[in-house]
Amino acid sequence: MEEQMKALVCHQNGSISLEDRPVPILLEETDAVVKVTLSTICMSDLHIMRGAVPRAVPETVLGHEFVGEVVSVGEQVRTLRPGDRVAANCITFCGECYFCKKGFINNCQNGGWELGCRIDGCQAEYVRVPFAEQGLTKIPDQVTDENALFVGDILSSGYFGAELCDITPGDTIAVIGAGPVGLCGMLCARLFGAAKIIAMDIDPYRLSFAKEQGLADVTISPTEADWEKTIAQETHGWGADGVIEAAGGKDTFDIAWKIARPNSVVALIAMYEENQTFPLPSMYGKNLIFKTGGVDAVHCERLMELIAAGKINTDFLITHKAPLNDILKGYEVFGERKDHCYKWAVTPYEERA
Repeated sequence: MEEQMKALVCHQNGSISLEDRPVPILLEETDAVVKVTLSTICMSDLHIMRGAVPRAVPETVLGHEFVGEVVSVGEQVRTLRPGDRVAANCITFCGECYFCKKGFINNCQNGGWELGCRIDGCQAEYVRVPFAEQGLTKIPDQVTDENALFVGDILSSGYFGAELCDITPGDTIAVIGAGPVGLCGMLCARLFGAAKIIAMDIDPYRLSFAKEQGLADVTISPTEADWEKTIAQETHGWGADGVIEAAGGKDTFDIAWKIARPNSVVALIAMYEENQTFPLPSMYGKNLIFKTGGVDAVHCERLMELIAAGKINTDFLITHKAPLNDILKGYEVFGERKDHCYKWAVTPYEERA
């Protein structure tokens, strides 16, 4: 009889339920099976539930952001052993195909966004990780599960956005969206040498939080009538040297190109649920460069080293924590931003009377 575990399943109609599922086993020689010690709920999970991710497969266990302990490995896995503590990359990639060799792992011809989308993910007690040597990063002893939780997804996404902006030390960078990814974008923009960071969000609490955490120097709400004037005042009238769009709202793309200075980069790392329109006649003459796409999370080891050295700490993002038993409540609180929830961390399932 197959050993069973608890897992959160997303159904065809977008509903979710905590169910019994078989504990995963190795299917390929490049696989690893990992016992999940800490996971989290991501905005991308909500996009799947809303039907906004065409590649998603119904009846799949959700989740792609986690840390855990290796239980077993396939015969071709040389660098990992049972007992190793690891953080997962949100992207499954082989490391050998045309796109992987160019560093474009999000476009891996044998992978891509798989965990929690096309194959069972991590909001469960155990998870099978394909191409484990590429998709799992060892966690140093001095780094806690909480420290490492966001390495392979939202921290990598923030780093990706900052990297796309081609930041020069002293630049002013505007970040639209002060949610988890936006905050990581601010943190990483500072690592790249940004001297001034402008945070934009419609939520006053999130703006004040960004400033309290030292991530933003200036905060602006796009609902204010003079937001364009404020941007001009903060950028010598030129506009931001780079823009990270991490909100994906109805008008945030429009805001992004308007606040960018001529000849700068607009990094679109948000996952939009609706088509966006390029008003090319209005943009003409600004000579903007737009860079967009899913995160190519190729810097997990570097980010882990920065965490271990005390250069990065994202623990402030964990505002809520509860066992897998309570994950349905977690989706409600996270999805509706109740109690100023940034990230709901999921600890292992607890047997209850």
